[in-house]
Amino acid sequence: MHVALTGATGFLGLRLLRRLLDTHRSVTVLAHTGSGNALHRISRFFELTGAPEEFTAGLPDRLRVVETDLALPRLGLSGRTFQKLADGLGAIWHSAGSINLEGDLPELRRTNVEGTRHVLELAAAGRQMPAVHHVSTAFVAGARRDGVAYEDELDDAGGFENAYERSKYEAELLVHAWSREHGRPALVLRPSILVTDLPPHPDLPAHPLLVIERILRDACRAARPAGPGPAGRLRVRTVGHPHGRLNLLQVEHAAEVMVRLAGLAPSGGVDTYHVVHDRDVPVPTVVTLLERLVPLSIELVATRPDAPSALEALLDFYPGMTAYLAHRRRFDDTRVRTRLGPSAASAPVGLDYLRSGLAPRDRALPGSPDIPPAALPSASYA
Repeated sequence: MHVALTGATGFLGLRLLRRLLDTHRSVTVLAHTGSGNALHRISRFFELTGAPEEFTAGLPDRLRVVETDLALPRLGLSGRTFQKLADGLGAIWHSAGSINLEGDLPELRRTNVEGTRHVLELAAAGRQMPAVHHVSTAFVAGARRDGVAYEDELDDAGGFENAYERSKYEAELLVHAWSREHGRPALVLRPSILVTDLPPHPDLPAHPLLVIERILRDACRAARPAGPGPAGRLRVRTVGHPHGRLNLLQVEHAAEVMVRLAGLAPSGGVDTYHVVHDRDVPVPTVVTLLERLVPLSIELVATRPDAPSALEALLDFYPGMTAYLAHRRRFDDTRVRTRLGPSAASAPVGLDYLRSGLAPRDRALPGSPDIPPAALPSASYA
């Protein structure tokens, strides 16, 4: 079976590609037109992460790069090229998208919704009826902050914390509609917040949490302090729950679990799995992490302050980031644990692990300079 992968140069996509190359002789990389030399970026990732030299040297023979535009019908390809691509595929992994928590809905729909629509068109056109593996997010559960989110659930009754969540929800609706229309199975994989302890490097996609660090640093620079906190830090009050929790999962483990789930026999409809950690990270741990990255003293409060400081008012412009500090819900992953057994469990994710992947100063990768916040890439990837 020949497979195609979108988002192969992204934070998750690179790890998925590594797993796919373990079981497939070759992979077609559907790279965004004009995004740069995808093969070079992929090779650089494997060089920096310790892949054997012979593996990296063999990538040009194992990867076929096709430049596409997910926002356009037929992926921006000619009719003949599109059909030839579709007919040669046995499976399509759709991992590309935008994780911009502050993006507006029209922008996110172009990438996350229309991109999914056009990938599904590719799958529908294929003579071999390629399998569809769609990477969504556990946060399609929306703004419901308590209770349990189940894999069978997909509704918008509770609203969404931000436009990103809504766009991924709408993309999942497309997958379900496509499966019903064509009578074909599809796999939906819902990861939680993906993290790594791999040190930052300018040639690697940014850790998603680095974007939050950049936002906080920019806000600190732009706002006048309301008053110094402990040790000269700026004091900021933000809505959050002292017993809240967030699900953070190692990206390498997520990719392994996803590829294993894709190897299972489909049910015939849409099979949805929460790819999440079996132990949540307490919100106070996340607050401590942020305080170590940025000179802030963060106080969790039940409601927005009546008289916010300039800094607090500025952070209100980033609700997609701060809203998660109030979450206490749990993502049910019974299906994954039933299908994969104990191997689905993850190693612990603690403060030291998270710190290593965000702002290390003692174990940088070869050739890695300290990266100033302004040099960090945005949260979009393709």
